[in-house]
Amino acid sequence: MYKAIIRPLFFLFDPEKIHHFTFANIRILCKIPGVGFIFRKIYLLEDPKLERKLFGLTFKNPVGLAAGFDKNAVLFNELANFGFGFIEIGTVTPVAQEGNPKKRIFRLIEDNALINRMGFNNGGVLAAVEKLKHNNNSVLIGGNIGKNTTSTSDQYASDYTICFNALHPYVDYFVVNVSCPNVGSMAKLQDKDFLLDLLSQIQLANRKFDTYKPVLLKIAPDLNHNQLDEIIELIAETKLDGVIASNTSTDRSALKTSTTRLEEIGNGGLSGKPVGDVSTETIKYLAQKSKKAFPIIGVGGIHSEQDALDKLAAGADLVQIYTGFIYEGPGLIKRINKAILKG
Repeated sequence: MYKAIIRPLFFLFDPEKIHHFTFANIRILCKIPGVGFIFRKIYLLEDPKLERKLFGLTFKNPVGLAAGFDKNAVLFNELANFGFGFIEIGTVTPVAQEGNPKKRIFRLIEDNALINRMGFNNGGVLAAVEKLKHNNNSVLIGGNIGKNTTSTSDQYASDYTICFNALHPYVDYFVVNVSCPNVGSMAKLQDKDFLLDLLSQIQLANRKFDTYKPVLLKIAPDLNHNQLDEIIELIAETKLDGVIASNTSTDRSALKTSTTRLEEIGNGGLSGKPVGDVSTETIKYLAQKSKKAFPIIGVGGIHSEQDALDKLAAGADLVQIYTGFIYEGPGLIKRINKAILKG
């Protein structure tokens, strides 16, 4: 029903507007007694064999929702009804920011893809904290943290640690986002020495709390093998808990969408089916070269059960969906979990 009726209707409208419309309606529906239960009966698959234990956490199943969908932590309780094993909120920044000018999300329907240049638009970390205080603990929550666009390089570490300290009591794990192509000055954050200092400061903040929270690094899919080798070294040096591979891509090769249309859209991060293979190859390289020294969450181009199984076979311990959730609908989560059980 989703792909036959709901998706064609949604795709008639601007992607960002329909996103907010959908959020509002899910919230309204889930306030009706029994609706959340119905959603769980339809979409949730529970089985002890699906459980995954990683960095001190028990995931009910290995299929999560990637950051960017629930930026401001306004819908995680309701989204849990669709069967996710974990949900990542954010990216959040120390103070609220509008992000890049609209229009900033574009569908590439021929490619089952999206291009976005949102630019870390969010209501700020304290607003997210207020929402997270109402967590009903039905699903594990990750906090994806970033810097404000106007921050200077000497403020970057402070931005990340402000977000880290504020979110620490309210999330189960953290993701340090230094690989978004839609935020200015991100290149500096991908310099190994600068990143080493940043991650060390976050880990220092982590040790000041009574409870340690796992910290993962989210990387770009466009890194070469030398850069991936540096990531492996960095994880070891900073004792980070894992990697998320990968973020959106700036590569436009092999797309079915016309060059004219791509030029009209302009810059932004590509997500969806076209990044699936490069994401899987990144996972495979990290897993093999590091000899599985750390957990990997695989994300990018998961639109089917096989896409998810390929990432797990390549070395991912968990997977996340985002664009696939938009194109394939909420039934994808249960289908993936069923396929994992069969495998």
